[in-house]
Amino acid sequence: MALRIKSHWWNEGATRSLPEIASALAAIAWRIALDKAINLHCERFLYRDDAQRLAVIAEYLFFLIQIGDRLAHARLDDAERRELISAFAAKVIGHVQDNSQDLLGPGDYGRPFIAGLNERSGEYAAFQLEDDGPSYAFLRHLGHEIQSLMGRDEENRWIIDQVMDKDGYEAYKRFARAFQDLLGS
Repeated sequence: MALRIKSHWWNEGATRSLPEIASALAAIAWRIALDKAINLHCERFLYRDDAQRLAVIAEYLFFLIQIGDRLAHARLDDAERRELISAFAAKVIGHVQDNSQDLLGPGDYGRPFIAGLNERSGEYAAFQLEDDGPSYAFLRHLGHEIQSLMGRDEENRWIIDQVMDKDGYEAYKRFARAFQDLLGS
């Protein structure tokens, strides 16, 4: 079943604030990251447990936040970009906290996510988002991080190829389209 993303405002004539746009982007990013984690399972890659699945979702979220930042850089001034991406990341952290608590029980899941996001932000800074999408190195890094989480045993050894060749680029395309729709073309 294909993932359906609603990325058009109900009342398209109304002006939306950057925090409202950020909230919608966070919900969309969560759905895309969850869909890609489910797709890995459908492609017969094996998760050890829910914590590992949530870690893969987090890696996709780190990636999508970086994509959002690059897209915002091209469309907004520095103050607007900072406001949008800060609100977007904060909403994503809320999704991570809520969903992790539901699956894993009480705990602080936001702080480790922030630490991971800060680490990945430094790493992704070296990679380019080109007109046609993330560079090979950008997608390779996403694939490498997910491979590191999933392991290289028999069932999961080709996961980097799945992420680089298909899932990472599809996640980018869906998110970039939603970003453009929500900010207005």
